[in-house]
Amino acid sequence: MSVPLFNLAPNLTVSRLCLGTMTFGEQNSLTQSFRLLDQAFEAGINFFDSAEMYPVPQRAETQGKSEEYFGQWVRQRKISRDRVVIATKVSGPSGQMSWIRGGPKCLDARNITEAVDSSLKRLQMDYIDLYQIHWPDRYVPMFGEIEYDPVRQFSSVPIEEQLDALGKAVDAGKIRYIGLSNETPYGVMKFLHFAENSACYPRIICMQNSYSLLCRTFDSGMAECCHHERINLLGYSPLAMGILSGKYFASDGGPQNARLNLFRGRYSEGESRYNLTSNTLKAATMEYLAIAEKYGLHPVLLAIAFVLRHPLVASAVFGVTKSWQLREVISACSVELSSEIIADISKVHAKFPNPCP
Repeated sequence: MSVPLFNLAPNLTVSRLCLGTMTFGEQNSLTQSFRLLDQAFEAGINFFDSAEMYPVPQRAETQGKSEEYFGQWVRQRKISRDRVVIATKVSGPSGQMSWIRGGPKCLDARNITEAVDSSLKRLQMDYIDLYQIHWPDRYVPMFGEIEYDPVRQFSSVPIEEQLDALGKAVDAGKIRYIGLSNETPYGVMKFLHFAENSACYPRIICMQNSYSLLCRTFDSGMAECCHHERINLLGYSPLAMGILSGKYFASDGGPQNARLNLFRGRYSEGESRYNLTSNTLKAATMEYLAIAEKYGLHPVLLAIAFVLRHPLVASAVFGVTKSWQLREVISACSVELSSEIIADISKVHAKFPNPCP
């Protein structure tokens, strides 16, 4: 089957599945990455997600490889540029990744401009279809945090300066559209407010936040903003980093080369949100697995189909390392969840709301 399409913006049609590249250059070699890209493209996936910091876990030695691999694939396969949609992201403040622009310390105009130009060079492309701020310049609770602490707020680059830099990149033809990632309702509305009050600033067209059976925080506040402002969601981690496949709660604890096993102790962002020692997380996951078994569905099909049925989801952003995993995800496009399945899912969510925020 061919993956269906979605009109994300004028002259920007994306597949409803978006292949994330954050394993390219770490878990996947160049040859393996090409094989996955070939398979996805042949199935009708034209939408690919990357970031300047990828692959993960992030290391100075591998930083930027994901973009490089994708760019090499497009050139070596001689794929017409207008047949693929590439989304990539600029890293927000992070003292840990000292190899990216000395921090990066902030998202001021210089940092954004430098990041755009560096991504274009790695991709070997003239323009980026969708450019996103990976996480806010200001303090917000994210990656497992759920409560806002006013004491932790620090000075941040004005949103107007960020939009001005992005607008100049749009005017220069370097990027076509802009979006946000790991944002809050406040952030979305501020970016929209400034764009609507200045003809110089571009308007965001989408949000890339986590969304899955185990993380539905988007529906609390953010969904209302996006609905009224015509902003679509790119739901990332629809399998909750593989947890919803059931592999980590198998008797053997899952394959040793599965991400949360392979990088245990080295992937703080992932482990803080996807804590395999959490009894609540395990209980919720086991109930979702039971629903899949009850209705004769593979757990991956249940998880992906649930995300795709959301009225605000334009595309589900997923990652795989093997061809058979990609086939499983693609097959979810043909699954429609019945009202009975949704009712069962709602009961589990009421018992265990958002164990992976």
